[in-house]
Amino acid sequence: MNSDVVFDGSIPEAYDRYLVPLLFEPFAADLARRLAKLQPRKVLEVAAGTGIVTRQLLEVLPAKSRLTVTDLNEPMLVHARLKIGEDPRVKWRQADALELPFSDGEFDAVVCQFGLMFFPDKAQGIREFHRVLAPGGHLLMSVWDSLEANPHATIAQTAIVEFMPVDPPQFYAIPFSYYDTAEIRKVVTAAGFSTVEIETIKLTGESPSAALAARGFVRGNPVVNTIRERAPDKLDDIERLAAKRLTERYGPDPIRIPLRAHVVSAVRPT
Repeated sequence: MNSDVVFDGSIPEAYDRYLVPLLFEPFAADLARRLAKLQPRKVLEVAAGTGIVTRQLLEVLPAKSRLTVTDLNEPMLVHARLKIGEDPRVKWRQADALELPFSDGEFDAVVCQFGLMFFPDKAQGIREFHRVLAPGGHLLMSVWDSLEANPHATIAQTAIVEFMPVDPPQFYAIPFSYYDTAEIRKVVTAAGFSTVEIETIKLTGESPSAALAARGFVRGNPVVNTIRERAPDKLDDIERLAAKRLTERYGPDPIRIPLRAHVVSAVRPT
C-alpha cells in the first residue's frame, strides 16, 4: 500500500478531532440530506474514514435501512466504530474500493465522500460502484475542487516545504487532484451510469483556532509519518508556521475557511 495514503497510528484520532469538524462535517451533512430524499433501504458507504458521513447517515436513514461501511484503512474503521458504537443498522467491512467484496446489485445506494481522489484506478472504482448497485440504484459522491479553490491546503504544503525543501511529502497533491468535472462526467458515464449531475458547492469550515487547524493539517494525514521519519525535530515548527499563515490568510480566531467541492449524483439504469 502506498504510504502516502496510509492513515494509521495517531492519524485517525488527529484527523477526526481537528479536520473532520473543519473540512468534512459541512459536506457530510449535505450528502446525508441528499441521500435521505432517496429513501434507500440498503446503502454502501465507501472510503468512510473515521465515520463522519456514517454518523450523519444514521441520523437520517429509517430504522429499517441497512448501512454497510467500508474503508481501505482498518485503523480508520476501528476509530469510527468505537466512536459510533453499536447500531443494528450498521455492518463494518475493511475493503478495497477497486475490488468490492459484494455481490452484483446488492445495494440501492452507494455513497463516497472525498474518497475517489485516492483510488489508483478511478474508472475501475466507478465501475465497481455501478456493479454493486441494483438497477435504479443511486450513486452519490463528492470530490474536492482544485488547490486554487481550496488554498488552505497550499498553506499547509508550503509550510512543510519551507522546513523540508528536498523531496517533501506530496500528500496534498492527491486530495485536490481530481476536480475536472468534464473528466469525472466522462468516467461516470462510461461506467454505465445515466442522469449524471455534478454540482459545485461552496461551504465554510470553522476551527476554534488556527493552531488547531494547523495541527490537523500537519498531524491528521500521512504527511506526519514522513516528517517523523525524516525531520522529527521540525514537526512543531512546521505546525507553528502553518498556524501563522492560516491566521494571515483567514484572520483571527476562530478561523473560517471557504471550501469548494463537487457533488456527483448518478443512476444505474433499470
